Amino acid sequence: MIEPRGDAVRAASRSLLTLRDLAVAPLGAAKPVLRDIALDVGAGECLALVGASGTGKTTLLRTLGGQIAAVAGTIELDGEWLTALRGKALRRLRSRVGFVAQKHDLVEPLRVHQNVMAGALGRWSTLRALRYLCRPTSAELAEARSALEAVGLAHKLRAPTAALSGGEQQRVAIARALVQAPRLLLADEPVASLDPVTARAILELLTSLAKRRGMALICSLHQPELATRYFDRVLEVREGTLTGSAAVHAAQPLRLTA
Repeated sequence: MIEPRGDAVRAASRSLLTLRDLAVAPLGAAKPVLRDIALDVGAGECLALVGASGTGKTTLLRTLGGQIAAVAGTIELDGEWLTALRGKALRRLRSRVGFVAQKHDLVEPLRVHQNVMAGALGRWSTLRALRYLCRPTSAELAEARSALEAVGLAHKLRAPTAALSGGEQQRVAIARALVQAPRLLLADEPVASLDPVTARAILELLTSLAKRRGMALICSLHQPELATRYFDRVLEVREGTLTGSAAVHAAQPLRLTA
């Protein structure tokens, strides 16, 4: 079990998310893919990760989501130590982390509201989830509608998911994450397969939601120009570490908070 050090405890009190001395080696890796990662992210702050493919951006996001275990260092989220939790406690903390992927993993034969309420599976029993597919209650539909309103798709509540455009499907994936009421929202290349206009709209939506709801947002991107336009900070993942990106405009200086 990885326990937090004293200096990490003091720094964690200032941030929603704090990483200290983090090292990650996915299963089968001969050595850490990420090492010496130190980072603080505040509530409502929007952080972009840029860098070439294979540098570790997705690995870092999956580690923050609790899908990959760190081999060293600490992760503190909303007052709890992710790296010290196991079993039910870990699953409970992971339920506070929303994830939006490039491939949104929606079930296209389902209605939009059914995909949206998949975000509630972390707090629903299996029986309730199965019942929802056949007989959703008015309160459950209202929750789905509220999440869809936040992404501008309330009118698509009962629409077939397969009938939506790519941009609309990505909005449904965001609504699904919002149902979790996450404290941390992770987005892995969420606009990679979208046209430029739709990509800008999705990033504007993600960053505005994070600020309005007080979520920390961490998003990986291949487009530095979009990162500097929409995000408070931009960091580059290079050779397994985080560095300030040279692509950042002078009006938006990068800072790696220690």
